[in-house]
Amino acid sequence: MKYLLTITLFMLTLFSCQSVRELPTVKNADLEKYSGKWYEIARLPNSFEKGLKCTSAEYHLKKNGKLTVINRGHQEEDAQKVKSVKGFARIPDKSEPGQLKVYFFWPFGGDYYIIELDKDYQYVLVGAPSRKYLWILARENKLNDDIYNKLVVRAKELGFDTQKLIRVKHDC
Repeated sequence: MKYLLTITLFMLTLFSCQSVRELPTVKNADLEKYSGKWYEIARLPNSFEKGLKCTSAEYHLKKNGKLTVINRGHQEEDAQKVKSVKGFARIPDKSEPGQLKVYFFWPFGGDYYIIELDKDYQYVLVGAPSRKYLWILARENKLNDDIYNKLVVRAKELGFDTQKLIRVKHDC
Protein backbone atom coordinates (compact mmCIF):
# COMPACT_ATOMS: atom_id res chain seq x y z
CA MET A 1 0.00 0.00 0.00
CA LYS A 2 2.84 2.38 0.89
CA TYR A 3 4.49 1.57 -2.44
CA LEU A 4 1.26 2.33 -4.35
CA LEU A 5 0.86 5.63 -2.50
CA THR A 6 4.47 6.60 -3.30
CA ILE A 7 4.01 5.79 -7.00
CA THR A 8 0.72 7.72 -7.09
CA LEU A 9 2.29 10.77 -5.46
CA PHE A 10 5.25 10.57 -7.84
CA MET A 11 2.95 10.42 -10.89
CA LEU A 12 0.83 13.31 -9.63
CA THR A 13 3.95 15.38 -9.03
CA LEU A 14 5.34 14.50 -12.44
CA PHE A 15 2.17 15.49 -14.29
CA SER A 16 1.40 18.56 -12.23
CA CYS A 17 4.93 19.90 -12.65
CA GLN A 18 5.01 19.54 -16.39
CA SER A 19 5.77 23.01 -17.58
CA VAL A 20 4.03 24.58 -20.50
CA ARG A 21 6.37 24.89 -23.45
CA GLU A 22 7.94 28.27 -23.82
CA LEU A 23 6.47 30.60 -26.38
CA PRO A 24 8.63 33.41 -27.75
CA THR A 25 7.12 36.87 -27.68
CA VAL A 26 8.01 40.25 -29.10
CA LYS A 27 10.63 42.19 -27.19
CA ASN A 28 8.90 45.54 -27.68
CA ALA A 29 5.21 46.32 -27.48
CA ASP A 30 4.02 49.90 -27.27
CA LEU A 31 0.57 49.63 -25.69
CA GLU A 32 -0.33 53.11 -26.87
CA LYS A 33 0.27 52.04 -30.50
CA TYR A 34 -1.45 48.72 -29.78
CA SER A 35 -4.57 50.54 -28.60
CA GLY A 36 -7.53 50.78 -30.93
CA LYS A 37 -9.65 48.35 -32.86
CA TRP A 38 -8.38 45.00 -34.15
CA TYR A 39 -10.40 42.67 -36.37
CA GLU A 40 -10.15 38.96 -35.81
CA ILE A 41 -8.98 37.39 -39.06
CA ALA A 42 -8.62 33.82 -37.79
CA ARG A 43 -8.71 31.90 -34.52
CA LEU A 44 -8.41 28.46 -33.07
CA PRO A 45 -11.82 27.19 -31.95
CA ASN A 46 -12.76 28.16 -28.41
CA SER A 47 -15.95 27.99 -26.38
CA PHE A 48 -16.34 31.71 -25.75
CA GLU A 49 -16.38 32.65 -29.45
CA LYS A 50 -18.34 29.68 -30.75
CA GLY A 51 -20.90 30.72 -33.35
CA LEU A 52 -19.58 34.27 -33.72
CA LYS A 53 -18.60 36.22 -36.82
CA CYS A 54 -17.49 39.81 -37.40
CA THR A 55 -15.44 39.55 -34.22
CA SER A 56 -13.21 42.34 -33.04
CA ALA A 57 -11.26 43.50 -30.02
CA GLU A 58 -10.77 47.06 -28.84
CA TYR A 59 -7.93 48.03 -26.55
CA HIS A 60 -7.65 51.36 -24.76
CA LEU A 61 -4.64 52.33 -22.66
CA LYS A 62 -5.53 53.66 -19.23
CA LYS A 63 -3.42 56.04 -17.13
CA ASN A 64 -2.47 53.17 -14.79
CA GLY A 65 -0.78 51.32 -17.69
CA LYS A 66 -3.49 48.68 -18.05
CA LEU A 67 -5.53 48.16 -21.18
CA THR A 68 -9.31 48.14 -21.23
CA VAL A 69 -10.38 45.25 -23.47
CA ILE A 70 -13.74 44.98 -25.22
CA ASN A 71 -14.37 41.91 -27.36
CA ARG A 72 -17.40 41.84 -29.69
CA GLY A 73 -18.92 39.43 -32.13
CA HIS A 74 -22.17 38.92 -34.00
CA GLN A 75 -24.03 35.65 -33.79
CA GLU A 76 -23.80 33.68 -37.02
CA GLU A 77 -27.51 32.74 -37.03
CA ASP A 78 -28.66 36.32 -36.31
CA ALA A 79 -26.13 39.06 -37.03
CA GLN A 80 -28.36 41.57 -35.20
CA LYS A 81 -27.47 39.85 -31.93
CA VAL A 82 -24.13 41.05 -30.61
CA LYS A 83 -22.17 39.36 -27.86
CA SER A 84 -19.60 41.46 -26.02
CA VAL A 85 -17.44 41.22 -22.95
CA LYS A 86 -15.33 43.83 -21.21
CA GLY A 87 -12.15 43.20 -19.26
CA PHE A 88 -8.64 44.46 -18.84
CA ALA A 89 -5.10 43.43 -19.68
CA ARG A 90 -1.82 44.08 -17.94
CA ILE A 91 1.85 43.25 -18.34
CA PRO A 92 2.83 41.28 -15.21
CA ASP A 93 6.57 41.48 -15.91
CA LYS A 94 7.79 44.75 -17.45
CA SER A 95 10.87 42.95 -18.81
CA GLU A 96 8.51 40.83 -20.98
CA PRO A 97 6.26 43.42 -22.68
CA GLY A 98 4.87 40.86 -25.12
CA GLN A 99 3.45 38.68 -22.35
CA LEU A 100 0.14 40.02 -21.11
CA LYS A 101 -2.55 38.65 -18.83
CA VAL A 102 -6.15 39.34 -19.80
CA TYR A 103 -8.93 39.31 -17.22
CA PHE A 104 -12.61 39.07 -18.07
CA PHE A 105 -13.67 37.39 -14.83
CA TRP A 106 -11.48 38.56 -11.97
CA PRO A 107 -9.36 36.97 -10.54
CA PHE A 108 -9.01 34.52 -13.42
CA GLY A 109 -6.61 35.69 -16.10
CA GLY A 110 -5.57 34.19 -19.39
CA ASP A 111 -2.25 34.35 -21.18
CA TYR A 112 -2.13 36.76 -24.11
CA TYR A 113 1.27 36.45 -25.76
CA ILE A 114 2.15 38.74 -28.65
CA ILE A 115 4.14 36.39 -30.86
CA GLU A 116 4.52 38.48 -34.02
CA LEU A 117 3.71 42.16 -34.40
CA ASP A 118 3.94 44.28 -37.52
CA LYS A 119 6.33 47.22 -37.09
CA ASP A 120 3.46 49.55 -38.05
CA TYR A 121 0.97 47.75 -35.76
CA GLN A 122 -1.23 46.64 -38.67
CA TYR A 123 -1.37 42.91 -37.85
CA VAL A 124 -0.49 40.65 -34.96
CA LEU A 125 -0.22 36.98 -34.05
CA VAL A 126 -1.37 36.28 -30.49
CA GLY A 127 -1.41 32.98 -28.63
CA ALA A 128 -1.03 31.18 -25.34
CA PRO A 129 1.84 28.93 -24.20
CA SER A 130 -0.65 26.06 -23.85
CA ARG A 131 -1.13 26.24 -27.66
CA LYS A 132 -4.93 26.07 -27.07
CA TYR A 133 -5.53 29.68 -28.08
CA LEU A 134 -4.37 31.52 -31.18
CA TRP A 135 -5.57 34.62 -32.99
CA ILE A 136 -4.55 36.50 -36.08
CA LEU A 137 -5.70 40.10 -35.77
CA ALA A 138 -5.49 43.05 -38.14
CA ARG A 139 -6.51 46.71 -38.25
CA GLU A 140 -8.66 45.99 -41.32
CA ASN A 141 -11.25 43.21 -41.51
CA LYS A 142 -9.19 41.43 -44.15
CA LEU A 143 -5.52 40.60 -44.41
CA ASN A 144 -3.22 40.12 -47.38
CA ASP A 145 -2.91 36.38 -48.13
CA ASP A 146 0.90 36.47 -48.10
CA ILE A 147 0.93 38.00 -44.61
CA TYR A 148 -1.77 35.60 -43.41
CA ASN A 149 0.16 32.58 -44.72
CA LYS A 150 3.40 33.85 -43.15
CA LEU A 151 1.67 34.08 -39.76
CA VAL A 152 0.12 30.62 -40.13
CA VAL A 153 3.53 29.12 -40.96
CA ARG A 154 5.04 30.83 -37.90
CA ALA A 155 2.26 29.52 -35.66
CA LYS A 156 2.73 25.99 -37.02
CA GLU A 157 6.50 26.21 -36.37
CA LEU A 158 5.68 27.08 -32.75
CA GLY A 159 3.47 24.03 -32.29
CA PHE A 160 -0.04 25.38 -32.87
CA ASP A 161 -2.52 23.14 -34.72
CA THR A 162 -3.07 25.53 -37.60
CA GLN A 163 -5.27 23.04 -39.49
CA LYS A 164 -8.00 23.93 -36.98
CA LEU A 165 -7.82 27.66 -37.69
CA ILE A 166 -11.21 29.25 -38.39
CA ARG A 167 -11.25 32.13 -40.88
CA VAL A 168 -13.63 34.69 -39.46
CA LYS A 169 -16.42 36.01 -41.67
CA HIS A 170 -16.78 39.79 -41.75
CA ASP A 171 -20.07 40.29 -43.56
CA CYS A 172 -21.99 42.26 -40.94
